[in-house]
Amino acid sequence: MVTAADPGETRTSVWLTARAAAPARRRTEAPSGLDRERITAATVRLLDAEGLARFSMRRLAAGLGVTAMSLYWYVDTKHDLLELALDRALGEFRLPAGPPGAGEAGWPDRLQTLARGYRRVLADHPWVAPLTAAYPNIGPHARAFDAALQRLLDATGLADAARTGAHLAVSQFLQGCGGAVRRAPEADFCLALDVLIAGIEAKAGPEATARPEASATA
Repeated sequence: MVTAADPGETRTSVWLTARAAAPARRRTEAPSGLDRERITAATVRLLDAEGLARFSMRRLAAGLGVTAMSLYWYVDTKHDLLELALDRALGEFRLPAGPPGAGEAGWPDRLQTLARGYRRVLADHPWVAPLTAAYPNIGPHARAFDAALQRLLDATGLADAARTGAHLAVSQFLQGCGGAVRRAPEADFCLALDVLIAGIEAKAGPEATARPEASATA
């Protein structure tokens, strides 16, 4: 199975490394019909079908009808490609656009929706959980998810250590449910999520949860 850093290996995230453009005289040599987006989509399909342990660049290339070396025109390493696939999967569900407005569901309901959407991604793609633990998880969709979570926690009115603790509790809860997502019934997940949200509400106080419109004007 792929891990974050194999023994003796030093690597950085694909999101922190700028790829040098291929020399103009060699661009025409690149395989036709391929691009990074198509390769990433094929990676997601292969991971869904065969799992992380069986994934290889050779299998991926065979599915695309190209040689394995062709893939390295678009990614430098297999690890880079797995990071790209991870972030693509995290972009599958719709995030709340902003803080709740007047008359809309308050942050507890919106946090429920956000967490359930994340759980669905873990259930649909069992390889996401181990990759989330293995890689920095700082792609654009991962950062958008965290920004959405931060906005919801802003609406709680919590500050300082309590605010930091709430963010850590939600993040750790979602990451921790990854390994058990296919074993634990959804009802159990929702019950645990209710308990977590109740704890945040208790810290926040009734004024932060009683009126959704209060969050919109904060």
